[in-house]
Amino acid sequence: MLRARLTSDCTTTIHLHPEPGVLAVRVVTVEDDRRYRTSLEALFDLTPDFELAASFASATDALAQFDADARRGVLPAWDVVLMDLDLPGIDGIEATRRLRSLLPNTHIVALTVFEEPRTVLAAICAGAEGYVLKRTPPEELLDQVRSVVTGGSPLTPVIARTLLELVRRFGPTPSETDKPSLDLTPREQAVLQCLVRGMPYKTAAATLGISLDTVRSHVRNVYRKLQVHGVAEAVSRALRHGLV
Repeated sequence: MLRARLTSDCTTTIHLHPEPGVLAVRVVTVEDDRRYRTSLEALFDLTPDFELAASFASATDALAQFDADARRGVLPAWDVVLMDLDLPGIDGIEATRRLRSLLPNTHIVALTVFEEPRTVLAAICAGAEGYVLKRTPPEELLDQVRSVVTGGSPLTPVIARTLLELVRRFGPTPSETDKPSLDLTPREQAVLQCLVRGMPYKTAAATLGISLDTVRSHVRNVYRKLQVHGVAEAVSRALRHGLV
């Protein structure tokens, strides 16, 4: 089925719905570059397992839409928000912080050109569950968004290395006696090492010779034992405490 959708800049897009019975991932884009925003709208409109729920040119517009929906007594049905960081008015990091408190069950992924370590850390601390560069190819971006709704946290190898460098430069280096005892199994440690290297779940499964579901199970256990909620937090904690 095809449906016309009006985005925040009053352009009309056409959405291709998935097959009946298939739940589409409802994606919101917050991007001030009109050309790049239009390409994202087309990508998610024309991919059957996604639905473009909304598209905004600024965080101010996105937050205003939340307020308008809240006044009607409903919350926006947003599964994933792709958040640019360099936005006019309210920047993407502050917007991430606000949306995280307003919509705790919505996944927020920073989609940006910035690789500077402190920017990466600021976005993660604000509540971003993943950090993906804009130069990421479309199919890889789709896979990253799919992964976040199934418990993953997109963190490209480039960003993983950036986070590693940040921890090496500014984080403590614990002694053997300082390392926390978190009772990670050898397989959980191996999966954690894959996360530190920025591997997608599928790559980690192939590398370790286990199934994708087994990787997800180990990741859930790692998150629980490290008391974290996403891969970025897990990587940071692992590196700071010398767990890998």
